[in-house]
Amino acid sequence: MLHPRYWPTWIALGILRLFEPLPYPLLLWLGRRIGDLLVILPLSFVRIARRNLELCFPEKSAEERQRILREHFRSVGIGLFETAISWWSPDKRILELTQLEGEDHLQAALARGKGALLLSAHFTTLEIGARALAARLPTNIMYRPTSNLVLETFLMRNRSRRAKRAIKRDDIRTLISALKANEPVWYAPDQSYRKKGAEMVPFFGIAAATNTATSRLARMTGAAVLPYFPERLPGSQGYRMVIHPMLEDFPSDSAVADAERFNRAIEAQVRKVPAQYLWIHRRFKGLTADYPDYYRRQQAP
Repeated sequence: MLHPRYWPTWIALGILRLFEPLPYPLLLWLGRRIGDLLVILPLSFVRIARRNLELCFPEKSAEERQRILREHFRSVGIGLFETAISWWSPDKRILELTQLEGEDHLQAALARGKGALLLSAHFTTLEIGARALAARLPTNIMYRPTSNLVLETFLMRNRSRRAKRAIKRDDIRTLISALKANEPVWYAPDQSYRKKGAEMVPFFGIAAATNTATSRLARMTGAAVLPYFPERLPGSQGYRMVIHPMLEDFPSDSAVADAERFNRAIEAQVRKVPAQYLWIHRRFKGLTADYPDYYRRQQAP
């Protein structure tokens, strides 16, 4: 873990740790300035975000999409410091910054005795959304492992300390055990998924490789499924986290229809706070080579 290849990771973690104790309004200001810098740099993920906005909001003018792009990268910059707050701040600070609505929906779901899947999505508020739950409730957190040894070790230790369990995305056995023990599990399956069980499901009207495992998990365990979305409030008001009522008639006979249903819920939240969705991800990737390459660089004339 002390190999030179990991030195940038150690430095980045150290910088985040130094900034974490600063006042929240100052961290917001710093995050916005980082975003203002990122959006003007010739970076691939700026191009990806711009393309995603073109695909999802064709009805908006170029000027409107550019405004969302600028605000998005400010949100990405703020997200860096939200991550620092989520990793190191005490529960007291988390509780002061966040308000949770709909906890009664979760308690009603758990009263069924079969656990609850809290379906979330990859917004820039992802980290603080998960931490806000863990600060209030003994919540299991599912996450995708990273190949960076230092970062993976840090994340595993940190999330295991804050949450009831940190469950790797492919550790289905532990996930099922948590649900059968009538525990809530935070789960964000919305990013492009190209492994076994993936299907092409519409997202903003465009077919995208999508994980359909939620239906199988719900059918296997009987767990309730509840959408859960965080939202950064204007100014320095903090965050509103909303647990929605459990999905009725879920799962249905079609895993694809179930996945499309959740995609529509994500779309509704994205339209509410468009700058806070993680547009830098290549969401519209296909499962086969004949699928359109929406992210191919345009050749100069």
